[in-house]
Amino acid sequence: MNTDLQLPLVIPDCSGQPGLSRASTTRNVSQGGTVTEQARASHLQHWWKQSMSAKLNQVSTSDHKDVLKAQDFSVIIKAYVLVTSLTPLRAFIHSTTTVWHPPKKKHFTIKLQRFFEIFFRNSSPQQAFNNMKEAINKLLLITEVFSKSSASGPNSFNQCSQCFQMLTFDLGFGMSIHPVVLKVHENFDFQVDNESTTQDQISKELLFEDTFKFLLSNESSTSSFIEALQKIYESSVSKDGTDSREAEQCFSLEEINSMTTFIKELKSLGQFELLFPSSAPKIQMLLRDLYRMLDPMRRLSSVLTVHWLLSSVLQQFQFMNKEAQTNLSEWQLSQEKMSPKQNVPSDFKKNHEALHYSSKTGERQCSYDKDTLSHIRQIFTSPQLDLNPQFNPKIREYYAEVPFDMVTVKIGAEPSNCQCHVHLDNKKGPSIANYPLGLGLNKVIILLTDDSQPSPEIVSSYRITIYREDRPSLPLFDDYMMCGFVQDCGSKIRPEESCGLQPLSHEYLSAISQTVFKTCEAGDTKGQWIVPCLSCSDNRTCDWRAITWQPHGCRHSVLAKPELQRCMEGRRILFIGDSTNRGMMYYLIERVNKTLQEWQKTHDVKCYHNINEGKTFISYSYYPQFWMNANQRPTFEKALEQLLQRSRPLENTDQTVLIVGGVQWLNSNHLQIIQKVLSRENLSNILVIVKSIGMGFHLPVDGIHSLSQAEVQNLWNENLIILDTAKNLGYEVVDTFVITMGRYKEFLQGKCGCHFHEVVKSNPSEERPHITMTLSGHYMLGKYFGSQSTASQLWDYATNSQSPYHVRGPINQVYSEILLSRLCARKREFVST
Repeated sequence: MNTDLQLPLVIPDCSGQPGLSRASTTRNVSQGGTVTEQARASHLQHWWKQSMSAKLNQVSTSDHKDVLKAQDFSVIIKAYVLVTSLTPLRAFIHSTTTVWHPPKKKHFTIKLQRFFEIFFRNSSPQQAFNNMKEAINKLLLITEVFSKSSASGPNSFNQCSQCFQMLTFDLGFGMSIHPVVLKVHENFDFQVDNESTTQDQISKELLFEDTFKFLLSNESSTSSFIEALQKIYESSVSKDGTDSREAEQCFSLEEINSMTTFIKELKSLGQFELLFPSSAPKIQMLLRDLYRMLDPMRRLSSVLTVHWLLSSVLQQFQFMNKEAQTNLSEWQLSQEKMSPKQNVPSDFKKNHEALHYSSKTGERQCSYDKDTLSHIRQIFTSPQLDLNPQFNPKIREYYAEVPFDMVTVKIGAEPSNCQCHVHLDNKKGPSIANYPLGLGLNKVIILLTDDSQPSPEIVSSYRITIYREDRPSLPLFDDYMMCGFVQDCGSKIRPEESCGLQPLSHEYLSAISQTVFKTCEAGDTKGQWIVPCLSCSDNRTCDWRAITWQPHGCRHSVLAKPELQRCMEGRRILFIGDSTNRGMMYYLIERVNKTLQEWQKTHDVKCYHNINEGKTFISYSYYPQFWMNANQRPTFEKALEQLLQRSRPLENTDQTVLIVGGVQWLNSNHLQIIQKVLSRENLSNILVIVKSIGMGFHLPVDGIHSLSQAEVQNLWNENLIILDTAKNLGYEVVDTFVITMGRYKEFLQGKCGCHFHEVVKSNPSEERPHITMTLSGHYMLGKYFGSQSTASQLWDYATNSQSPYHVRGPINQVYSEILLSRLCARKREFVST
């Protein structure tokens, strides 16, 4: 039994307070009397003292050295369990929990559903919740069995049938989805520190209110009881017409009262969920084993019969009342968040074997019926997606949600008709492909072609919209710690250096506060991402909305709109590069104009004359044109010359700016070409800003070249060569690789996994991320370590309701702000002198 439990716990002393019947509770409430803590204690406390302290203490203290401390856990929660009957056990868990991180005592209240969704999103919220219920049920069942065995006799069922007790379970969670029961309070225990806030008081009052609404419900149970009893009897009669043993039972008044009260409770759940009776096989088996162990003579078989009756009542009640069934089942954490099948497996190839496109015999299952021409037979996904609605050949659009850590999905389909073929995305696309899943919405089109014609025609299409969630984030309160990281442990670019979150010392944070007046002198100043967390050892406890980039020993200036507009006045700014370069251009346009009136995925040369009230000219040339045959593509030199020609007249001063860069096509040879062309065009004195390479092409995606881990690691050295070459040529730089490599999972749409921006239609009601944050009341840091006023202006521009479009993406925003700071650095120096 001990090995089955695996539950280290601490059992409190019991006060042995007398019970309180519901009848007396009703009198107290109706008379306006105050229900004291002593009065709320129930008759169950006696059994808790008698059996739990004596019996379970043996389990918990048998090896005291192994009892875990609170500090060993990432988070501790309080689960509030209302026990309305000890024998047979009936228990309910409230939907609210109190959460805190040891050893700190600051806490917050949250819905249990929300806690499990956030804290176990990367594993299995539903399984973790089930494990918690199982742990609580085991302890309660042991309490019932011990109390019943010690009190067995002629009057064994003579207990306070109208008593109740609110127990509080302290449960610790580490990196496992299995909780450890640290302590069981015999009463309602809300506070975890000495300071009670107004919100605490409100939460307590609401919990009390829910409890008494549940206990004092006026719901009638007679008709439901009779109907359920009839169903139970019918199901207990065997097919040959004989009655089973349970059907022959004559129920006592106590047993009938237990069943009718249970039905009344099921009809009055409110904010409670049924904990026990439980249909979980493990719990049912434990119940039988415990009674068999402690009652070998089967003197208590009547109790097991009542347990069977209650389980049968529950089953029938769920069948009769579908609305109640949704409340009685496990919290609906939505299938996409519950299913362990959705988590990215460690062995993707093994999971891929779950994709079968033929029957066991290897033959394709299809039909020649013309009615099936426009239908696909089934859709395959790996990891498996929970499609909404469920797949039906006649339904053409589906939706699914996946957790943050699921970055790819393999999708395929099989046609219903033997003359048809499936193609993904386009008429000549494959029938199965691996897709990257950017944050937010991703769309997959499944086309069905009729290949019986000389020229195959598209006969129908299906669409799957997949929403990938943002990184899980916990809300913060005053007491937290600051953590920093440069690279993620999931993709170590620098194996010899640390990865993941690292705690930041007070000395480092103090040094940061001194950099507020010191401006970075280059766009490649080393730095790290900083995020507030409850624990640096568990990234699920962080508020990722408050993450910010911190260069070492300085800050990158964030220019207010008037200053930025003055800096851009009279300048001609030329961009050449791929879509990541284009994203920075649109960010610049929106910042200068405070609006983005138009945008397009330009793959040619595009000029903008309406920037900064016509005082600034911007042009853009897409390079490289990878979709063309290699021998037909314009060379970089030719593309640059064409851009310069289309952008004239150009001054040979820093009033002309060339911004060049992309994901991974740029190398030091391109920089030498830039120097040669500018010299030839008499433009050697213009300002050149080089955007270095970025993270991308790191996912196993069909249709593009994917980098191996060794190739990804080699990008570090390639990036250093580009930065050094650029600076030796006198060019400004923006190091985007060091900024993107630690957040490589946070890419947006696109097969390359390299886009950290997207242009979207503005939605004024959309909630924007936090711009500022406070560190322990002493350090005020803007999102990009600018002043409070400029951070506020960034907020204004980001939420401008007059702009039809908005450039979204916090990572793109970081390196685009660095670009602006370098673009205007010499202007500021001139003004300051």
